[in-house]
Amino acid sequence: MSSARRRRLPAGARERAAKTVERLAHEYPVAQTALDHRSPLQLLVAVILSAQSTDERVNQVTPALFSRYQTAEAFAAAPQEELEAMIRSTGFFRSKARAIREMAQDLVRLHGGEVPASMEDLVRLRGVGRKTANVVLGVAFGVPGFAVDTHVTRLTRRLRLTVATDPVKIEQDVCSVVPAAEWTDLGLRLILHGRRVCVARKPRCPACVLSEFCPSAYLGLGPVRPAARVRTR
Repeated sequence: MSSARRRRLPAGARERAAKTVERLAHEYPVAQTALDHRSPLQLLVAVILSAQSTDERVNQVTPALFSRYQTAEAFAAAPQEELEAMIRSTGFFRSKARAIREMAQDLVRLHGGEVPASMEDLVRLRGVGRKTANVVLGVAFGVPGFAVDTHVTRLTRRLRLTVATDPVKIEQDVCSVVPAAEWTDLGLRLILHGRRVCVARKPRCPACVLSEFCPSAYLGLGPVRPAARVRTR
């Protein structure tokens, strides 16, 4: 977090972060991923599939997928073409199939087929980045992690919790002003809020529980700048 502290955060970021945590916890009492899964391995595969896709689409694919491949060893040995065919509707199916196979091969080779519960070990797996690792850590293992996807990027910038665009820097900035115990749930709630209210093109500011203190409220799509003060005579 030292790099985040060295960078200048937007004025009032800590106060807005605290209010955001409180308001979203009230708005979404149950913070959970929408990806259906029954094990850390299934969650890891589902998160890989969710890139450039919707959770609903992934959930349509995974029942048959998880029935066919039930262990890391099974995914590691899956024929590329067969795996591609099963996940085709999620998009980018060739690269996703390769990522899943390589991730599973690394699990077998390095961890006996078990999903590790540390950031260092997870990001060493081929096909697994910090976002995926943070989701798995927080949801499957209860280890605090702040996953930064497109929704989280959009909302944290609109709320001026950060001005960064790089996901790692956004993670550092937000985690520097939010208690670790809140990281996982805040990330999940920001995703929910980004899908339902603070959408990309036409944010629903009148329906937003954060609009009272959000610097971008009612300003359209711009993420960061408050409205200019209008002089009156």
